[in-house]
Amino acid sequence: MFDTLIMLPEYPNEDTKLKADAIRTVGGGPTATGLVAAAKLGAQDDLAVEFIGSVADDERGHFLLGDFAKWGVGTRNVTVEPDCESFCSFVLLSAAEKTRTCVFHRGSKPPLVLNNAQKQAVAESDILMVDGNELEAAIEGAKTIHRAGGKVLYDAGGLYAGIERLLPLADILIPSEEFSLGHTGEKTAEDAAKKLYEMYHPDAVVITQGKRGGIVYDGETLTAYPIIDTPVVDSNGAGDVFHGAFAYAMTRGWDWRKCAMFASATSSLKCTRVGARAAVPTSEEVIGILRENKFDY
Repeated sequence: MFDTLIMLPEYPNEDTKLKADAIRTVGGGPTATGLVAAAKLGAQDDLAVEFIGSVADDERGHFLLGDFAKWGVGTRNVTVEPDCESFCSFVLLSAAEKTRTCVFHRGSKPPLVLNNAQKQAVAESDILMVDGNELEAAIEGAKTIHRAGGKVLYDAGGLYAGIERLLPLADILIPSEEFSLGHTGEKTAEDAAKKLYEMYHPDAVVITQGKRGGIVYDGETLTAYPIIDTPVVDSNGAGDVFHGAFAYAMTRGWDWRKCAMFASATSSLKCTRVGARAAVPTSEEVIGILRENKFDY
């Protein structure tokens, strides 16, 4: 996804003009940004971090390929689709409200169909990160990595049509609170976590609750994790960074709550800077702020 970030002092009123503080073009998308986060945290030091997918053969698509390379994410299994337009978003960032509003256009790139090289790359992976986009390819990829003994981390942020086919394939299910309540019909995140676990039997359910942190449920123990309180400059992409940081933490062999707390701290630090990818901190910065806040890492 190609994002245009428009930084504003406040949201404009309808049918008015407003001077932007700054405008930047960046790479975006849940899984794509999550992979960048994992790479920047240090996963590429001992593991390959790679995007498996497709981009349009337009200016935006080629920007995305270059952006992956800049952050250390491999693209050898990215196909380039001719004669189509990239998925793009325009994100309004309000300095006054500390929130973001997104307007997107899906473009005309055809759905991803995994080729043999891409399937092989999935089979050789330890963790496959998927989101609600490219649903058919995500389902095939999840089945492929399971046959090879790997794990699927599902970033469940939106109630997309057909996601009930992907949910049973998630080993680490990380939904937003909105998704969890909407999908289960429960009234609280705690009950939703238990219901999701009962319905789909993942290794863990991790529900994100924004400024309130979140909860972790492994089928036996329900625990909460907080956020690290930081000054918010740009919250866009914070959830995507959380998922990538969680995947990175899994490669360290930490328990689920420790992974969630590391991901929460990473997301909090990201919000202190502009941009989803450029703002991802180093693992040393994350460990430092966790220790400052009395968390033992």
